[in-house]
Amino acid sequence: MYFYELSESDDEIFANLLLAHDAEYDDDEFLEMVLESRQAVLSNFEEDSLIEAIATDLEKRHGFVHIEASLRAAVRVSSEEGETAAIPVDERAAAVPTEEDDFRTMLVEVESEDRPYRD
Repeated sequence: MYFYELSESDDEIFANLLLAHDAEYDDDEFLEMVLESRQAVLSNFEEDSLIEAIATDLEKRHGFVHIEASLRAAVRVSSEEGETAAIPVDERAAAVPTEEDDFRTMLVEVESEDRPYRD
């Protein structure tokens, strides 16, 4: 199994998602597939982001698998004793999100002196 990443960003937000495929593609081959999918979906996608639309198209055309949609187990890890726990994983890809369920994961760069739990 080989893994591929799509990233999308602007000045304030960075988003990425992982795809998997049983075939290995080099950078140029994967880029060409992404560019074709981008062109196909750019003017009329219904997903929340361009990378999600491209991922959906890559699934349909080339057999890629969106990793998050296949997630079966998740564990929240904490430095605090007793707070590391399994998080229920529902069928997020099939479920219609409600206002309470609607969330995104964000990667934030923090200077080491601003980290709240590091010495």
